Amino acid sequence: MNGLKGIHHVTAITSSAEKNYQFFTFVLGMRLVKKTVNQDDIQTYHLFFADDKGSAGTDMTFFDFPGIPKGVHGTNEISKTSFRVPSDAALDYWVKRFDRMNVKHFGIKEMFGKKTLSFVDFDDQQYQLISDENNEGVPSGTPWQKGPIPLEYAITGLGPIFVRIANFDYFKEVLEKAMEFKEIAKEGSFHLFEVGEGGNGAQVVVEYNAVLPPSRQGFGTVHHAAFRVEDRSALEHWIKRMGQFGFSTSGYVDRHFFESLYARVAPQILFEFATDGPGFMGDEPYETLGEKLSLPPFLEPKRAQIEKLVRPIDTVRSTIEFTKE
Repeated sequence: MNGLKGIHHVTAITSSAEKNYQFFTFVLGMRLVKKTVNQDDIQTYHLFFADDKGSAGTDMTFFDFPGIPKGVHGTNEISKTSFRVPSDAALDYWVKRFDRMNVKHFGIKEMFGKKTLSFVDFDDQQYQLISDENNEGVPSGTPWQKGPIPLEYAITGLGPIFVRIANFDYFKEVLEKAMEFKEIAKEGSFHLFEVGEGGNGAQVVVEYNAVLPPSRQGFGTVHHAAFRVEDRSALEHWIKRMGQFGFSTSGYVDRHFFESLYARVAPQILFEFATDGPGFMGDEPYETLGEKLSLPPFLEPKRAQIEKLVRPIDTVRSTIEFTKE
């Protein structure tokens, strides 16, 4: 019961919370399930995009740190985030959609036996769609029922995360010995690892690259990636385990929507371990998730101050009738 269950979320940095909201809502058709602030930097928005119900394993989240420079892609970074779609046919739909909406993409390709479609956003943040057609393992989530994407093609959750690393042997030991992943395939300089039930929702693709200069974090790059644990008891197991392996960690952190542990596992690679619950449904009704500024109880007394620090963003969607196209 203490093992990692798969990917929980990925958190990245955007140059514009407004553009980010528009891209994920109206282009990708993912549901904004929480509009809140960075709990450690209350002038910074923290937006959570997920499946219809805000399920663990489906959310991509973003900070918009004021004044941060553009990031530089390179080695030693969480380099790409994957989103799961139901089938190979869904990728054909997305090629047409991206072409129509002028989203830069790189065509359908195959990797480790799965069809994929890589693309970037306005910040050069790196993503791919991955087909679940031949997938077995961790179940995916529920597409946003009232979003703009036909349900048979819509994004349902997170797929493999990509890590580009200069010291592959060290990172392989981190994954296998400390985090209990297994290497199951290799294609060129790319190595596929999985954990738990495996499949697209529980995999990490590690690219060995000692040629590129080190990445530099900023907008357009990933801040950290998180892995699912069952509950507080399992989290305590990982707090102890990562300490025993010599990692410097945050210790227990209560994020209100889930409980967490953070560990810097390699240069510029920050991993989080996060509980599946309690989730995003506790303080807002299903129909209007993400429409108001949501604050954890310890920040609620500062609401007036926070609302002056962050500019308003209109995220009301319950009154919009999306045309699925």
